[in-house]
Amino acid sequence: MTRRSMVLAAAAPVASIGLALVVSSIVLLAVGSNPVSAYTTMMEYGTRLETVVDTLNRATPLYISAVAVAIGFRMNLFNIGVEGQYRLAAIVSAYVGAQLELWGPLHVLIIVVVAMSVGSAYAAIPGVLKVTRGVNEVISTIMLNAISVALASYLLVEWAIDDESLNTGTERISESGRMPDLNRFAEIFTREIGKGRELRGFLLVAIVVGIAYHVLINRTRIGFDLRATGSNPFAAHASGVPPGRTIVIAMALSGLVAGLVSLPQILGDTYRYDNNFTAQLGFSGIAVALVGRNHPAGIAVGALLFGFLDSVAVVLDFSGDAPREIVTIMQAVIIFSVVVGYEVVRRIRATDEARAAADALASRSEVAA
Repeated sequence: MTRRSMVLAAAAPVASIGLALVVSSIVLLAVGSNPVSAYTTMMEYGTRLETVVDTLNRATPLYISAVAVAIGFRMNLFNIGVEGQYRLAAIVSAYVGAQLELWGPLHVLIIVVVAMSVGSAYAAIPGVLKVTRGVNEVISTIMLNAISVALASYLLVEWAIDDESLNTGTERISESGRMPDLNRFAEIFTREIGKGRELRGFLLVAIVVGIAYHVLINRTRIGFDLRATGSNPFAAHASGVPPGRTIVIAMALSGLVAGLVSLPQILGDTYRYDNNFTAQLGFSGIAVALVGRNHPAGIAVGALLFGFLDSVAVVLDFSGDAPREIVTIMQAVIIFSVVVGYEVVRRIRATDEARAAADALASRSEVAA
């Protein structure tokens, strides 16, 4: 990779963060806050060990959600239904997990397999609709999100609820089905983690998901088919790649990963599906995937950035240095500027490639003459 290529690769994310700081500073000044004081408070609080643990815990489901979205993106499929897929997977896996009492690793494995299976099956529906009836996946996944919310509420009230008088949630998963935290491992390299913070063990699963995603997309035949179909579906079809089957596989794989999004909470925090279930992670995953450019390392950076901003937002209310909504503004500006920045970089690279091709053609013409 040339120096120019490296600069172009880093230009969009760096510029987006810089622009977010500038815009946020203007907003802070407009509401009478000191940007320097606000950013200093965010950095001081955000670099504490306990806040770093919070950041990692928040980044874990964001990363998994973004990988699920990115699988579809690599084939030019917009799976906006991750929200519904992981919600349905959450209540089913939590219910099944609460009914079992097994050897720990096997118990956790069954919960994970159930969640992935439900997410994959639910995501395959829009894939089949697109192939057989030509239904756009954006429309079908939006509709399936609404169905998932209603279905989860119905199942919670009519089927899986633990206490009808309190309307709280499913039964709690027993000790054997809970994933241990990573505090002891982390404390080998740091001080003792205080304030009741626990580094969730599902962080390791997220790392495995990232590695598996990289291998799948770049080192397997299925990944090649996905990338080829996404880049040029007509050429891929002419070379023997079946577009219909590839679409269904891509959506099913995306849902397979989406089913894992809720498990950091279910296996490491609440141990059940309840009224405090975390929503909107599917939509946040779309933003993280865009920021990370569908690359596993880039997605990790985006998830950590969004996790950090979410973690430090709470301190702004207590310090009085700035309204916590400034974090939302920063996230929105980062998303917008990254999307624009990557498109600018793409056009610059296309111009460079065209110029290089023209120069090479001119050189050959001179030699031939």
